[in-house]
Amino acid sequence: MKKTAALLLCVTLAAGALTACGGNKTETAKTEDKKTQDTKEETTDEGGAKTGLSVITSLAKSTPASEEDGLAQTDSTVVAVLVDADGKILDCKIDAAQTQISFSKEGKLVSDTAAEFKSKQELGADYGLGKASSIKKEWNEQADAFAEYAVGKTVDEVKGIAVSEEGVPTDEDLTSSVTIHVGDFVSGIEKAAANAKALGAGSSDKLGLGVTTQIANSKDATADEEGLAEAYSMYSAITTDADGKITSCYIDASQGDVNFDTKGAITSDLKAEVKAKQELGNDYGMKKASSIGKEWFEQADAFAEYAKGKTASEVGGIAVNDEGLASDEDLISSVTVHVSPFISVVEKAAENAK
Repeated sequence: MKKTAALLLCVTLAAGALTACGGNKTETAKTEDKKTQDTKEETTDEGGAKTGLSVITSLAKSTPASEEDGLAQTDSTVVAVLVDADGKILDCKIDAAQTQISFSKEGKLVSDTAAEFKSKQELGADYGLGKASSIKKEWNEQADAFAEYAVGKTVDEVKGIAVSEEGVPTDEDLTSSVTIHVGDFVSGIEKAAANAKALGAGSSDKLGLGVTTQIANSKDATADEEGLAEAYSMYSAITTDADGKITSCYIDASQGDVNFDTKGAITSDLKAEVKAKQELGNDYGMKKASSIGKEWFEQADAFAEYAKGKTASEVGGIAVNDEGLASDEDLISSVTVHVSPFISVVEKAAENAK
């Protein structure tokens, strides 16, 4: 009897031990599953997307002066994208800077070098395409429609969008909203996605694109020196979180330079490639002249990193001196170029983040 009781007790204890072990394994599995899920959510929410920016510039529409004034025209198509780990486009913004600078047959600038130049998105209906459009849609509306159509697609899928010989979309889902040439849109999206970096953006963040342009460096031609019509544009792609704080920031710039002589003849190669400063990298040539030995793109990247975690108003409050140089100790060791243009374009991009 005692032996039977002892045996039953052993069986009961063994069964309890097995149940306890089984319970521990289940709880461990649940814990591991939750950790994995938390990790996935953290990856998605706090850095699961890449931010990209591209600029495609052409000088081809420039014309020399004759009886009519000459025209230095710089056309820059600008694309910002947010892409996920699988290469799918989560968000896309498209804009363009069309800068026209007139000069006379005597090689004198006609355009006001202090004038404000708005991007096509900023011009909106004032750009004037709506009246001539067969679908009565303005340039910004058509650019927005194409950008929206690209969301959810990979670059290869965007490149596969059907177009006519003229480069106009023939896809039924696009023909009612886009009748302009989309070649630069497609190339810009491909290039922006290729440039995309993990800068801290989350997949649910809002994407903003900012563009500013000035022509203040332009000058007349003289007997000793060619004239210069320079469209200096700056660009910024940023992402913001639900609190309006910048989670990622990318800054670039381009200089569309058209030279002309005292007879109004254009001396520049209008077919030459115009690279943005990020593309030029060390070839831009600032490092040798920099007091801190840093190239333009390195300083732009340093400012972009400094802007992260700030709101648009906080970026606007970054301290600068009378010359527009950074006066904040955390910036002066890494950025010695004028930061006022950086501040303006980042603020604009943040305001456009929707």
